[in-house]
Amino acid sequence: MTRYPPHAPRPLMLSRRRFVQGLAAGGVLLGLSTTALKAVAQQARAASGTAPVLQGTEFDLVIAESPVNFTGQPGMATTINGSLPAPTLRWREGDTVTIRVTNRLHESTSVHWHGIILPYQMDGVPGISFGGIAPGETFTYRFKVSQSGTYWYHSHSGFQELTGMYGAIIIDPAGPETIRAERDHVVLLSDWTDEDPMRVFMKLKIQSGYYNYHQPTAVDFFRDASRDGLSAALDKRKMWNQMRMSPTDLSDLSAQTLTYLANGTTPAGNWTGLFRPGERVRLRFINGAGNTFYDVRIPGLKLKVVHVDGVDVEPVTVDEFRFGPGETCDVLVEPHDDAYTIFAQSMDRTGYARGTLAVRAGLSAPVPPMDAAPWLSMADMMGAMDHGDMSGMSGMDHGSMAGMDHGAMQGMTGMTGMTGMDSGQMQGMDSANPLAAPSTTVRHARTEYGPGTDMRVDMPRTALDDPGIGLRNNGRRVLTLADLHTPGGPLDLRGPGREVELHLTGNMERYTWSIDGLQFGKSKPVHFRHGERLRVILHNDTMMTHPMHLHGMWSELESPDGRFLARRHTLSVQPAQRLSLLVTADALGRWAWHCHLMLHMDAGMFREVVVS
Repeated sequence: MTRYPPHAPRPLMLSRRRFVQGLAAGGVLLGLSTTALKAVAQQARAASGTAPVLQGTEFDLVIAESPVNFTGQPGMATTINGSLPAPTLRWREGDTVTIRVTNRLHESTSVHWHGIILPYQMDGVPGISFGGIAPGETFTYRFKVSQSGTYWYHSHSGFQELTGMYGAIIIDPAGPETIRAERDHVVLLSDWTDEDPMRVFMKLKIQSGYYNYHQPTAVDFFRDASRDGLSAALDKRKMWNQMRMSPTDLSDLSAQTLTYLANGTTPAGNWTGLFRPGERVRLRFINGAGNTFYDVRIPGLKLKVVHVDGVDVEPVTVDEFRFGPGETCDVLVEPHDDAYTIFAQSMDRTGYARGTLAVRAGLSAPVPPMDAAPWLSMADMMGAMDHGDMSGMSGMDHGSMAGMDHGAMQGMTGMTGMTGMDSGQMQGMDSANPLAAPSTTVRHARTEYGPGTDMRVDMPRTALDDPGIGLRNNGRRVLTLADLHTPGGPLDLRGPGREVELHLTGNMERYTWSIDGLQFGKSKPVHFRHGERLRVILHNDTMMTHPMHLHGMWSELESPDGRFLARRHTLSVQPAQRLSLLVTADALGRWAWHCHLMLHMDAGMFREVVVS
């Protein structure tokens, strides 16, 4: 097991400012003395703090523990080649790469190449694609690189990703680069906790809102009463109490335990990327966080989004974008002043990662205040319903479910925890081609009716043009799914031959997460037929946003009327949202499909996909 220092309650001397912003010299300690550490920190800041870059076709990576200190409390990180983040790997499309990974931990480990199309035996998911890398052993990954763009890699074992094991991948195209820039920086955003992640997980199992800074208070009640009237305020509080939920439950973890990092650097450390005036700068944003959705902007600069999840998109200019763990987003900026702040606030507005674009080291720009903490609305919770009508909420009271006739439910397989429909089973759709557009009929699996599921959404919203909670009408142009268009259209021109519906489910009080009400250990694999083209509908029955990552195959997002939009490897599904994507099952083998919030994945929102 990975060793962690004892975790008694934090001393009061560790101020909130120190904890949220971290130490200016925070990071990997390398076993040096305090005096030496200060010198190294100064040099690191002067060199901008970027991870080392390894390039070529053969790589040797060593996984081990390294002492770190981000907040004033020493800890142990899981590192690759002693670096946090891990070294950036630079490959070329068309090459065959060989990567020897040696495990010097006291526990098994693995490396998953996120978004990379490769044989399933090289995918790096213990228990599915291989057995893991035992302590003291070396595993050799070898595969041909068949794509280009911005990707990343990370551990798929335990909580090692949350303890520092992640790094960037840049794949140069075989032909000319499609995106022109004079300067290129990776901005890998992540999060760090001084606590043992297993202890964090157990706290949430006991009290799911343990780390929620923004629980409704008496002050909020009196504000609502003053604005909306006493009766409306009482009804609002009664409604949330009846649901046993909090309207501020946007994130399981907050800055109460997390420090937010940019390229392994705390906000106080201020990672800096250099540029020369007049240059066009490409920023390759990667969300390598274990828990955090980031809202990213650079005050004073427009962001031209040109590349998402390793694939070019038709350029769209915005002020801000949100992305979840697992997602990547490349933007072009054209800075003209001396310094700009890269500002990435957490979705729950308890903290932020921060860096600087500057013409020379040591400069900084003003850091904007965080936005106000948002509250979920009933539309976020239950979709397209009359906000004053509670009848649209099903499954809120488990006791009321006792008399339900589960046998009366139509279109439910009940066997694998998923709903599959062929052309002949689709009703209420275009009779000429019932699969021309995604179905809108909600089909809850029998397995959703149980103690592992505390709510079901019967009237979901598609809302591809919705930037999400906390970003609506904020005065800034915010990227949405509707803005994304992959040039050239889909990889496969065939329409789907069948439709599969998967529901993202959970129970906040029990802190269980699942798909179709079944946690991974209780589920059976989803089966794809090799070579088939199928549609998958992801339907979110929970109050949280889930970044869903399918290994080994592309997820091609489509519009509600069935038009191709964008090719993705990770798709974030908002609360009460119903997204549709097309998949070509062209990759034989066993694959993972899971929420990329680490604690949700570990709690059960994970499914195996078998292509045969």
